[in-house]
Amino acid sequence: MPGSTALSDKRPAESASPGYWAVVPAAGSGSRMVAEIPKQYLPLAGRSVIEHTLDTLFSCPRLAGVVLAVSADDSRWAKIRPRYADRNLQCVTGGAERCHSVLNALHLLVQQAQPRDWVLVHDAARPCVRGGDIEALIEAIGDDTDGGLLGVPVSDTMKRVDRDGRISATVDREALWHAHTPQMFRLDQLLNALEQALEQGATVTDEASAMELAGYRPRMVEGHPDNIKVTVPAHLALAEFYLQERKHLL
Repeated sequence: MPGSTALSDKRPAESASPGYWAVVPAAGSGSRMVAEIPKQYLPLAGRSVIEHTLDTLFSCPRLAGVVLAVSADDSRWAKIRPRYADRNLQCVTGGAERCHSVLNALHLLVQQAQPRDWVLVHDAARPCVRGGDIEALIEAIGDDTDGGLLGVPVSDTMKRVDRDGRISATVDREALWHAHTPQMFRLDQLLNALEQALEQGATVTDEASAMELAGYRPRMVEGHPDNIKVTVPAHLALAEFYLQERKHLL
């Protein structure tokens, strides 16, 4: 397995049990939503998208804290921040891409967490994630050195197309999964994997991609399919439906 480098000499002595931290990259503009404000701040079932996301993360008792990465010119977060004044919520400036935002958050964490602590990176625009699924992910990964992520198996027939949009092949869906978040990895391993990917000029769209490039084989853990990412306007209505239905079941 790939090795890891020493991260910091400023952290407290390492505890016997690893801690769990959440990182939420929220510096994107969400251009596909065709909205005047970033998608994480769109209203959803009485709150903003990001508030639903954070509320679920803070409902997980094993998480020691959350690091949120927001853009440098974000003027909306300041209005929401007071709602979490009594929570261990820290903010960093996000970067040009998701990987840069996550790296900035990890660099903050290395000053207070341990190299073997777990980091759960979760999309700000996945407000329907279930606390039970986060717990299930933590339990399923256990001490697995390669980490893992939530997802759901592909159920539709999958097609590969050419540049003209014509089908070139039907892809066997048996071993295919939709990758969701949180994606859970050791702090030192994830930090090193992301930095190596950037040094190589590799395009990584999620943390698992960086870990794969570094030689790891993350485990897929099945979650609920309603853990959707709000990307286009239709997703917002669907997310509200899921949240309202869940409330009726309580």
